[in-house]
Amino acid sequence: MWRILHRHPLLFIDQNGLRRRKKPFSFKCFDFCSSQPSEDETQNSARQISDFLLQPNWKTLMDSSDLPKKLSPQLVRAVLHRHYSQVGDPNHLLDFFYWSKSKIDRPQNLDSFSIFAVNLCNSNLFGPANGALTQMIKTHLSASSILNSILFWFRIYKGSNPIVFDILIDTYKKMGMLVEAAGVFVAAKSNEILPSLRCCNSLLKDLLKGNVMELFWKVYNGMLDSKMSFDVYTYTNLVAALCKVGDVKGAKRVLFEMGDKGCNPNLFIYNVVIEGMCLLGATNEAIDLKKSMSEKGLVPDKYTYTIIINRFCKDKRLIEAKLMLEEMTKIGLKPAYATYSALIGSFMGDGNTEEVLRIRDNMVSCGICLNLVTYNVLVHGFCKVGRMEEATKIVNEMIKMGCKPNSQTYCLLIEGFCREHNIGMAFELIGEMEKSNLMPSVLTYSAMIKELFHCKDIPQAHGLIGQMTASGLKPNAIIYRTLITEYAREGRIEDARRILKEMSDKGFAPDIFCYNPVINCLCKAGKMEEASSYLLETVTRGLNPDAVTYGAFICGYTKAGNMLEAEKHFYDMLDHGLLPNNVVYTVLIDGHFKAGNIVKAFSIFQTILGLQVLPDVQTYSVFIGGLSKNGKVQEAVEVFSELKEKGVVPDVFTYSSLISGFCKQGEIEKAFQLHDEMCGKGINPNIFIYNALIDGLCKSGDVLRARKLFDGISENSLALDNVTYATMIDGYCKSGNLTEAFCLFNEMPLKGIQPHSFVYNALVYGCCREGDFDKALNIFQEMVQKGFATILSFNTLIDGFCKSQKLQEANNLLQEMISMQIIPDHVTYTTVIDWHCKAGKMDMADQLFLEMQERNLTPDALTYTSLMHGYNTLGNTLEVFALYEKMVAKGIEPDEVTYNILIDAHCKEENLVEAFKLREKMLGKGMPLREAVYASLINALCKKENFSEAFRLLDEMGERELTLNLDTCSTLVLGLHQTGKMDEATRVFKSMISFGWVPNGTSLSDLVKGHLNEPDSEGAGNLIKQIA
Repeated sequence: MWRILHRHPLLFIDQNGLRRRKKPFSFKCFDFCSSQPSEDETQNSARQISDFLLQPNWKTLMDSSDLPKKLSPQLVRAVLHRHYSQVGDPNHLLDFFYWSKSKIDRPQNLDSFSIFAVNLCNSNLFGPANGALTQMIKTHLSASSILNSILFWFRIYKGSNPIVFDILIDTYKKMGMLVEAAGVFVAAKSNEILPSLRCCNSLLKDLLKGNVMELFWKVYNGMLDSKMSFDVYTYTNLVAALCKVGDVKGAKRVLFEMGDKGCNPNLFIYNVVIEGMCLLGATNEAIDLKKSMSEKGLVPDKYTYTIIINRFCKDKRLIEAKLMLEEMTKIGLKPAYATYSALIGSFMGDGNTEEVLRIRDNMVSCGICLNLVTYNVLVHGFCKVGRMEEATKIVNEMIKMGCKPNSQTYCLLIEGFCREHNIGMAFELIGEMEKSNLMPSVLTYSAMIKELFHCKDIPQAHGLIGQMTASGLKPNAIIYRTLITEYAREGRIEDARRILKEMSDKGFAPDIFCYNPVINCLCKAGKMEEASSYLLETVTRGLNPDAVTYGAFICGYTKAGNMLEAEKHFYDMLDHGLLPNNVVYTVLIDGHFKAGNIVKAFSIFQTILGLQVLPDVQTYSVFIGGLSKNGKVQEAVEVFSELKEKGVVPDVFTYSSLISGFCKQGEIEKAFQLHDEMCGKGINPNIFIYNALIDGLCKSGDVLRARKLFDGISENSLALDNVTYATMIDGYCKSGNLTEAFCLFNEMPLKGIQPHSFVYNALVYGCCREGDFDKALNIFQEMVQKGFATILSFNTLIDGFCKSQKLQEANNLLQEMISMQIIPDHVTYTTVIDWHCKAGKMDMADQLFLEMQERNLTPDALTYTSLMHGYNTLGNTLEVFALYEKMVAKGIEPDEVTYNILIDAHCKEENLVEAFKLREKMLGKGMPLREAVYASLINALCKKENFSEAFRLLDEMGERELTLNLDTCSTLVLGLHQTGKMDEATRVFKSMISFGWVPNGTSLSDLVKGHLNEPDSEGAGNLIKQIA
């Protein structure tokens, strides 16, 4: 039977579920004497000592013998076992155990402690047994070794008292070793030894108090398995545990089932369940349970009411809290001071100062005097809501009632006056404090320094710091933090950095709240590298960046357009368990939209929704605006609908974004529907909305309606701005109404609005469009004189000259532009190159092309296409192909026009294989085939007399509802006619009529003759000769 439990290791598990590590091995447990006594010698000595212990004068007998020299832990163990077997006096045994301890310089044997503890319990000497077990735990090995030893000797001595396990559990509990205590219970139960109900209840209570819930349920389930009869204390622990883990229903069920098991619930257990419910926020269920108490003949006590009133106060259910107080007094229960205090604090926090005063009066009428703490609560509340006069009256009242204000009272008043920007009164109170030998707190000085900064009285702020230092109160981290924050708020970043350094130099470790203002200020100034150096410094100091830190970097990088870094900091923030506020993620979403990255903006928005954060109206407005500006108006409408479904009320900026989007898409009526909707909801349109609507109407050609809206703006108490005039003037210029455009232009200065460059550019464009270049030049020269001339201005005038075939004037303007040090851009060069190509002036176009590249302006597909078109028109197909090769080599993607020119060039070269390859490439890229491509291919096929393929392309064009020009129709029919293919010519001719390419009523003869009589009949004649 020795050490049965070695085969069944005890599960002594800590709260993390890991096996406890054994205590360090102690070599003191071994006897290192060179010679050990034999077993017979030990037993002979034990017999002699046992005989002595039967005598009253055993100590004298021992001292007169040589036995003390032979004492060892092994001998003591033998004596304890032998003496107990002889049924000796247990008190002698007790004396001997502690006497022998003083004679031996080594710890007693583990089994000695076990024999001793078991025998003491069997002799009902529980106090000494507790002492022995305490020494045993402090002296010896792991809990498992101790328990194994006790179990062994418990079984050796038949009929031993199992209370030894109760005492062992209690001893472990008193020593704070709850895991070991629970382990004793589990091990004892597994050996069919059950601790008493009192011991188990006490263990459950301590496990519950220590929040060791896993072991609580292990012990409870062990009790349940052993079919122990539970008492009210067991059930009380159980319901408390169920409430602790949030199982209110389970707690109620246990409460109601107790009676059926012969254990009636008392007031205490009801209060436990009610308190548990209140802690979990199940206040209504707690009220119902309180009402059900009467059915059990129980009456709620003061504690019951106080629990519920406190919960009502936390839930801001203040009216119900007050009614509960009234009910409490009606049944004769006198509310405690804490009850009144909770109500006063809650009503004060709610800003209901009138009710606070009524409760205060009720409290006084009940004979309860307010103490300093409650007076300070009242003062704090009145100061918080800015009612400084009432706060002062409260202080005067407390003095009258013999309650002397303390430092906190004065500090609350001073901080309140600072919030009200009454710095003079704050200084008066500082003087009163000095007279009363009271010291202002650091927070008070901090509030005053903050207010002095607000008043721009920085010298006096420094003077106050000197006064503070002179009074023996040195600036601490709070003062330094205030100075750093205020300097940063004032934009005095160098002063803020200086204070931060001074703080460290004087031995104060700055926290993250000291670094944040500096980092935020640097990020706002776009000094991201310097801000990053401070971030690195915080990490080096072991500080954790918070949401404000990350928010500053996210906003800073977004403002700088570095969305990669902004997003990196955003996800770092989330990884650290921090949530951004609405401002931060709104800025991030806006940044992605401005960068044209709609997918990223959506991703951030979805991430925020996934974090259960409800975006506010500003976020939705930015999101809708971003979608609208990027042409995703339908998606913006869907988000707008979602916004309203979630109960978020759209504001003028939300409507502005959507209306602007619809106007840009040309959906004017939908824009006006939204305009009418917002007006119907009492939201007045701003000038941005009117500008968008006017712009949309002008672009749709409805200038008259735009003017009507323009004239009605002032009736809505809105001032016309530069954009309004510019939009209207631009509309008139594009519609050819220069007279009205110049009338508005002349009106602007009279209204105090100076025209900006956009207005001048619009007028230049309008004049060029109408061919009035003298007026355009006059406007342009005025722009130059006023310093308004920009690249756009030059480009507008150059484009106008080009469109009017005034290429020399355009070239002159280009040179003037360069002489004014206004660098031509890509648009400038592409415009003049294109028009020189159209005019067939390829040498000049080539020269401009080279000049463009010398200025490090990269030609795009449009530039190359212009040149290719020019050379193709001149029949120089080799140059066309050479330009295409250069274009592809530079990584420029050919567009639809590029392919059209290439196909035409290959057709001219009669290289139909390459032409059709390019056609297939276009189709593969999803590019539409226009009439010009079909015309080139059909003409080329006719030259090759490949009429079947030409017919196929004709049918394809008809199916796609494309139109073939009359010249190509004539060429094809004439070719068939001349080659004697009359049936085919007739069939094709009928198809042309059915497709609408040839007017109804035209005969085949008319088409052929008409073709021959056209100005271009010579070319057609040549083509006919080729076909023939």
